This record gives sequence, C-alpha cells and structure tokens, in this order.
Amino acid sequence: MAVLLFKLRNVPDEEAEEVRRLLDEHGFETYETTAGRWQVSLPAIWLQDESQYEAARAVIEAYQQELGQRVRDEYADLQAQGRAPTLWQRVRDNPLAALVYLAAIGLILALTVWPFLSLI
Repeated sequence: MAVLLFKLRNVPDEEAEEVRRLLDEHGFETYETTAGRWQVSLPAIWLQDESQYEAARAVIEAYQQELGQRVRDEYADLQAQGRAPTLWQRVRDNPLAALVYLAAIGLILALTVWPFLSLI
C-alpha cells in the first residue's frame, strides 16, 4: 500500500526537484499527486512500497539537514559581508506590504482589547 512520503505544498520547485532526483537515484518507486484545479487536494510524493518508508525518510531527512546547513552558511556569509537584508531594508523595498501587516496587527490588537475597554 502506498504511503505519504513528502508533502509538496509551499515547497520551492528546486527543492522538490532535488527530492525527486534523490529518490530516483536511490531506486525508490514513487508517484505524485497534485493540488488539483482548485488547490484543495494534497500535492505530495507517495512511496509505493511501504516497507521502504524508513530508508526513504532517512534519505530525505539527510538531504533536509544538508540543505538547512547550506542555507544557514549562505546567510552567515551574507551577514559577514554586510549584505544580509535587514527589517528596515525589507520595509523600504516593499512599503505597501509593511502597511498591510501593520494594519492587520492593529486590527487584531483592537479586536482583542475592545471587550476589556468596554468594561471601563
């Protein structure tokens, strides 16, 4: 029976391709499901042979550990060079998104505090 191996929702295309390549290189038989037309289904990679699940998970987890370390190293290099984006640079690059986030935070805060202020 097939078993869910790797969810593809919100996974960058490069990472999904690398996972597919790794699984092929190690000889695992897999198939994929898509999110469908209305994006309500589960996009994922499924392993056809349930007995290979532990080995396949070990391959994916090793890859994810290596990927995480590589990304952390790249960010540390950017920080050392002074090129890592700061909060203020991100706000300056996209002020509309920053305003929307601030408005949402203000609305949530107001809705949360309103019942207590109405008691006064």
